[in-house]
Amino acid sequence: MPGLDLVLYEEEFKQVDAELQKLHFQANSKVVFLVDKNGQLIASAGETQGIDTTSLASLTAGNIAATGGMAKLIGEKEFSILFHEGEKDNIHISVIGQRVILVVIFDQRSSLGLIRLRVKKASEILGRIFEDIVSKAEREREEGKVPESPFAEISDEDIDNLFK
Repeated sequence: MPGLDLVLYEEEFKQVDAELQKLHFQANSKVVFLVDKNGQLIASAGETQGIDTTSLASLTAGNIAATGGMAKLIGEKEFSILFHEGEKDNIHISVIGQRVILVVIFDQRSSLGLIRLRVKKASEILGRIFEDIVSKAEREREEGKVPESPFAEISDEDIDNLFK
């Protein structure tokens, strides 16, 4: 259901946040982000001060989209894990459930092996959380509990008239 809009309620947000905090601690990372594929920051843990989180989130989504295009050119579905090594900091990026992107920034206090191990475990847990969120959203939609978008009745003509 890639087109299904998801709502992250407080209960699910707390689960996601707890998992990111745990990953941040266990991986000895600087910062951990969870971003949706549209580039919106969902949650973060760690040393976020001094980081433009909005730009990082959108650039990460763009990075995933660009490498997805490269993957298709060589016959792959996508590259689910990316790694960027810098002089001081490194970035490990992984796609979870084809829906969200987990970003871990780390330095010499940690190692790529430890990051990969901890990310693998966290990805399984986060994947289950998002599967539950999708299931809940589908149930609510089937039961008619999902309110229609407040913009559903606005047409392109209405928008054009507004800006004339």
